Amino acid sequence: MRRSVLLVPTAGGGLWSARSGGVRWICGFTDETALARFALHHAPGDRPMDYAALLGARIVDEVVPSLDEPAGLAVDIATEDGSMFFPPVLGVVPDGSAVDADVDSDSDETGKGRGHGR
Repeated sequence: MRRSVLLVPTAGGGLWSARSGGVRWICGFTDETALARFALHHAPGDRPMDYAALLGARIVDEVVPSLDEPAGLAVDIATEDGSMFFPPVLGVVPDGSAVDADVDSDSDETGKGRGHGR
C-alpha cells in the first residue's frame, strides 16, 4: 500500500473522506475503474469526479497526521470483496497519530511515539 499510487477523490479543495466508527477515512482507489464505481454513487450529478494521485505512504504519513483526529485509509470501498482498510493504529500511521499508542509517560521517558489518547 505504501508504494502504491492511489486515486483520491477531491471535494471542496480537500480530499474526500467519510466518517465511520469514530474514524475519518480517506478514500483511495487503486485504478480509474475502482474510482468510477465509487463515482457512480457519490459524484455530483453527471459531472466527472476530480481526484489527486498520491502515494499510499504520503496519505498515511502526511495527510492522516495533519487531520488532528483519528483517521485511516480506506482503499477501493466500492469494490465488492476488494476493500482494504488501514486503521489509525501503530504500524500503519505515525505513532503520534495512532489511537493505540502508549500514552503512559512512564513507558517512554523521551515522550516520543506517544498517541493523542483518542
